[in-house]
Amino acid sequence: MVSTSSAEAASLRPGIKAPAQETLLTPRFYTTDFDAVAQMDLSGHEDEIESVLAELRADYNRYHFVRNAEFDQCWDSIDGETRQAFIDFLERSCTSEFSGFLLFKELSRKLKGRNPVLSEAFALLARDEARHAGFLNKAMADFGLSLDLGYLTKNRTYTFFPPEWVIYTVYLSEKIGYWRYILIYRHLEQHPEHRIYPLFKYFESWCQDENRHGDFFKVLLRSQPKLWNTLGGRLWARFFLLTVFVTHTLTVLERATFYESIGLDPDQFNKDVIRNTNETARRAFPCILNTDHPTFFLRLNTCAIANQHLAEIASTQRPAVIKLIQKLPWMAVIIWQMLCLYLIPSVNAEQSRETVR
Repeated sequence: MVSTSSAEAASLRPGIKAPAQETLLTPRFYTTDFDAVAQMDLSGHEDEIESVLAELRADYNRYHFVRNAEFDQCWDSIDGETRQAFIDFLERSCTSEFSGFLLFKELSRKLKGRNPVLSEAFALLARDEARHAGFLNKAMADFGLSLDLGYLTKNRTYTFFPPEWVIYTVYLSEKIGYWRYILIYRHLEQHPEHRIYPLFKYFESWCQDENRHGDFFKVLLRSQPKLWNTLGGRLWARFFLLTVFVTHTLTVLERATFYESIGLDPDQFNKDVIRNTNETARRAFPCILNTDHPTFFLRLNTCAIANQHLAEIASTQRPAVIKLIQKLPWMAVIIWQMLCLYLIPSVNAEQSRETVR
């Protein structure tokens, strides 16, 4: 991964936050095989595609992302660790939404004239992601910082994913985003004393964008039998569920201060998000993970603890070789725990698809 150098960071304008160093936990920017996407066979799923497109065209949140008078105040009352944790949350969320915007915008551009239906769909997805990123960036500005999104476009590392991987990961990203937003919203509805900033009031309608985006990728996934009706599809489904859940666990527990600042228990929040996302994945994936297995969350937490040790080692001033040697045992812990989690027998989603909520 390429990280922002000191020289590059120094060249940014005052008030522009230097991008966080790229790690396995920072949101990635993606590119894919646009020709392969253009040639995707969607036959037999035209009605579902049109239904999802109708929802996207309706643009229910056209007038939702408008800042009101509640934002017009000084936010110095949010300070110390809480302030830094909240800025980190805003930056990660903004970067993730902007990453989606760039991918969807490029897909729409590349498919124009070749696959008009998908081109329109990706343009509508890009519209929503741009709104989300812009709204989050304005929120960061309330704390004296913002991201230079043009700078990110040119300087972030782009990771190539085959279309199949994009479909798996974006579906899960949108659905886990839905559950993150809606669970935070419901919690703060019950405990308004913890609503430290008005952004959270926007989450109920906002998360429906995430839900609609996920539904679009569900149709794409189900339109490609090789993604769900083959042994390879079942193995990849388990792999992407696991990697998304491990990443979520590491991220939530690494940023526990933020969740505690809004009155959430980070560990319980992580479990609730994962269980709900896993259950939702029944609608699309051929199998889901057994989150009720007695060692499932214990192993996820072990990964999180190992990741904290890795972060502590990385923050020292020791020589790079020494740090690598010190990291290896903790990296082995994470790999071993992920392997054990992957080998837990999965739940056949095809047999229970009709019972999904």
